Amino acid sequence: MIEFVNVTKKFGDFTAVENISFNVEPSSIYGLIGYNGAGKTTLLKTAAGIYKAENGEVLMGGNPTFDNNTTRREMFYIPDDLYFPMNASIKSMAKFYAEYYPNFSNKTLDNLLEVFGLDPKKKIRGFSKGMQRQAEIILALASHPKYMLLDETFDGLDPQKKEITKKLFVEYVAESDCSLIISSHNLSELSDLCDHVGLINGKKLTMDCSVYDISQNYSKFRLIFDREISENDFKDIKYKSLDIDGKVAMIIFSQNSDEQKQKLNALLPIAIDEYKLTMEEVFLNEMEEKKYDVTKIFEK
Repeated sequence: MIEFVNVTKKFGDFTAVENISFNVEPSSIYGLIGYNGAGKTTLLKTAAGIYKAENGEVLMGGNPTFDNNTTRREMFYIPDDLYFPMNASIKSMAKFYAEYYPNFSNKTLDNLLEVFGLDPKKKIRGFSKGMQRQAEIILALASHPKYMLLDETFDGLDPQKKEITKKLFVEYVAESDCSLIISSHNLSELSDLCDHVGLINGKKLTMDCSVYDISQNYSKFRLIFDREISENDFKDIKYKSLDIDGKVAMIIFSQNSDEQKQKLNALLPIAIDEYKLTMEEVFLNEMEEKKYDVTKIFEK
């Protein structure tokens, strides 16, 4: 298990993440979502033991990750910005990792090289961005870690390699009981991969739930009326968001309540349709985002 216990990380007077707590169970893939600059990378680097938290701590298997070489040998971190030594090849990096990670498997390495079709003797820096990321994924999985931290890992991968990588992560986590965290600002990349998700917004974790709960607890209704309507018509209804366009209203609830449905029916719409929200719609509604009237942006 990976445990984040009231983690706060600062850089001078700037607070990057504040009082964040959540757990990642064994055999679980946890998606860490947030806009660019939200603090995802800072949180992962703190979990990897690269940064020391000002307050709180990150535990893996009950042991702190900072300044703990034993824990680091069980954990693999793939950063957003990859770095390889000048003349490094997959073969030379595999030799390096095999000396560091006790469960490194050359058989797994060979199998993955065949899947991705990479030459293990070529210089990694001569690879494309996507191929370099594939090389690091191969080395990570061949190391057989108990904990994996992945920062924007799908960046640069073509659609085919992205799907292969997702299947490999799911299979590895299921077979090894690995706890895996993957960060992304692209919700579509994680919606079919993760079993739990967390949203960082305003330096804090504002949502932490299972993917199943998202699909069960959020709902959207479209109501059509035979009259003009306003927000005042919905004053007795607790909703997450409401958009009105003439005689049509779109309303979102963060709890799937029969009582709320009854109140909607009491407004006497001539038609009412219910939809399940996608993960992207849920997270956009959870974000405290400033709204702009884009029609006025280019006015002279």
